[in-house]
Amino acid sequence: QVQLVESGGGSVQAGGSLRLSCTASGSTFSTYAVGWLRQPPGKARTLIAGLHSNNINRFYTNAVKDRFTISRDNAKNTVYLQMDNLQLEDTGVYYCAVGPKGGYYHTIAAYDYWGQGTQVTVSS
Repeated sequence: QVQLVESGGGSVQAGGSLRLSCTASGSTFSTYAVGWLRQPPGKARTLIAGLHSNNINRFYTNAVKDRFTISRDNAKNTVYLQMDNLQLEDTGVYYCAVGPKGGYYHTIAAYDYWGQGTQVTVSS
């Protein structure tokens, strides 16, 4: 069982930036795929970014590509999501997730463990 704790959410004006962090328990973090999911108000949760255990291959959904960056620090068991040029439609609850197959990172089905979520609100 892996426990994940997110931090860094909050309120920001459109065009601003936030950095989300997520720390995982356990000793095998470096072998996991890691990802971030987002659930806008009244909508389904979707995968917006994923990162291979090799820390090279990344997935981004088109809506966040070129604005968001996923990264990891295996020494700290932590995954980050740097969010720049935030837009109103980025509002939602953000969840980090990990999956046991390091090379399987580009679909929501890859992720077995989820955090509790952190709220991000973008205003005009």
